[in-house]
Amino acid sequence: MTDELPELRASDTDRERVAEVLRDALAEGRLDMEEFEERLDATYKARTYGELAPITRDLPAAGVTPPSPVSMVKEPAGSGDWAGRIVGGEGSSQWGVAIMSGFERKGRWTVPKRFSSFAFWGGGTIDLREADFADREVVINCVAIMGGVQVVVPPGVEVVVRGLGIMGGFDHREEGVRGDPGAPRVIVTGFAFWGGVGVERKLTRAERLRIKEQRRQEKLERKAARQEELEGGSSAHRDALDMGHSATRDALDQARSVHRDAMEQHRELMREHREERRRARHEDRDERRHRD
Repeated sequence: MTDELPELRASDTDRERVAEVLRDALAEGRLDMEEFEERLDATYKARTYGELAPITRDLPAAGVTPPSPVSMVKEPAGSGDWAGRIVGGEGSSQWGVAIMSGFERKGRWTVPKRFSSFAFWGGGTIDLREADFADREVVINCVAIMGGVQVVVPPGVEVVVRGLGIMGGFDHREEGVRGDPGAPRVIVTGFAFWGGVGVERKLTRAERLRIKEQRRQEKLERKAARQEELEGGSSAHRDALDMGHSATRDALDQARSVHRDAMEQHRELMREHREERRRARHEDRDERRHRD
């Protein structure tokens, strides 16, 4: 029986249980995003227990708290744990330059108290979604000449824009949004000439994937609820059909009985009519004989 277990077909519930273990592992830093996506894809493609088992073989089961070794896997920063993301220090990168080219600061890095960027006929991206911060208030100074710089901040961060644009501009759409308690404040300053500095607020890939999985789970639950409703409605419908069929059969049997009785009466009348004509013919013959 044990040898046959890996060949048993896995259900949607089994796959969701494995997906939940993977999500916990991602949040704990046991898996990076690439590993998580690969294993999640394999989870939803799995058809048997044998295909599901290797996916979480090196991960702790849900609810188990193993010893906490130092993780060697890149851990996406959470958007709500701001106290742990304001780390002090000088920052891991102080500036970015793009001259007829581009630069990018993204992923897990430390934003200094002041970060300077310059773009000339080029473009740069400063992504703070998974970053740590050297101070509770940081300044991003952007100079864009016939080029552009894009600043990406996570939800919960307060943004202040103080740049000057000449035949160019700074994006003020994210100003006025109150920050979360304890969240850092990002001040975007600088100068744009025939260029632009954009500011947008976006979720991390991990958070988008978590929301996508949550919506998928809710969709599966709604589908299961609709299926139960349909099965209950089908049962009631079958009962109603059975009652209708029974009543129809009774009505048909009664109609057939009435029809048989009517046909029998009709045949009886026809016999009496034939008998009456036969007696009349006999009486005519007898009367003609007597006259002859």
